[in-house]
Amino acid sequence: MVLDRAEEKLARAGIDRARHEARLLLAHVTGLSQARQIADPDHLLEGAAQTQFEDLIVRRENHEPMSHLTGEREFWSLPFRVSSAVLDPRPDSETLVEAALNIFPDPLGAFSVLDLGTGSGCLLLSILKNRSKAQGIGIDVSPEAIRIAVANADRLDLTDRVRFVCGDWGAALEGSFDLILCNPPYIATAELMTLAPEVARYEPRTALDGGADGLQAYLNLLPQLFRLLRSDGVALIEIGAGQATDVTAIAINSGLRVSQVYRDLAGIQRCLAVTGGAAFTVI
Repeated sequence: MVLDRAEEKLARAGIDRARHEARLLLAHVTGLSQARQIADPDHLLEGAAQTQFEDLIVRRENHEPMSHLTGEREFWSLPFRVSSAVLDPRPDSETLVEAALNIFPDPLGAFSVLDLGTGSGCLLLSILKNRSKAQGIGIDVSPEAIRIAVANADRLDLTDRVRFVCGDWGAALEGSFDLILCNPPYIATAELMTLAPEVARYEPRTALDGGADGLQAYLNLLPQLFRLLRSDGVALIEIGAGQATDVTAIAINSGLRVSQVYRDLAGIQRCLAVTGGAAFTVI
């Protein structure tokens, strides 16, 4: 049976939930739901479909991420196109979206959003999808990432409220924003090859590598926020585990304050809320 063979190959390669992933790839190729696969276990692949399925299994054996094989990853219950040009949207980053929607709770409230290092656009577009009067700009240094973000905006019917620009953080921007989002690279260079192969081999190094101590992007980014953030605005910055104290110090040295630290679902300090000057609290 085709699923049995695929499951065996994936399991030998050390893929967790090998049967489940084989079913997902079969559904991607054939359009058959998992329920239909169970009801019709002897369904045979033929021709191009069989070749495509076998190629996908080989790629997954090599630990290429499932999202790259299917071209899609869910984030904030929305479908996002992805590729090796962008960081895979992760549940940890939903902490920023949740914080933003709590800070701007009015579904009809009008406010401006800047997303620095937008990648797939998942942060910015998730907020715009939930706040119908908000408008935003996404910046990324990668032209391919910009193309993917534009495609995601089109897919989510948000092209009239968002613009994507290729650039280096906020260096070329003028004006100020109510909300700034950023998920910068924050993994120390020496730690990159200790990551899961799905990440270390296939995700863009520029979206992961935070320099020798993992803090280089914050040193470049945070000084720009003083100029780009409105006096009553807030910036939400993703951080790595254990980085809250160091990044807070960089913010203070940049003339900013950290008003809150948000924890992700695992209880890890994951997001700093940066303002012009407010009390430091941890929630």
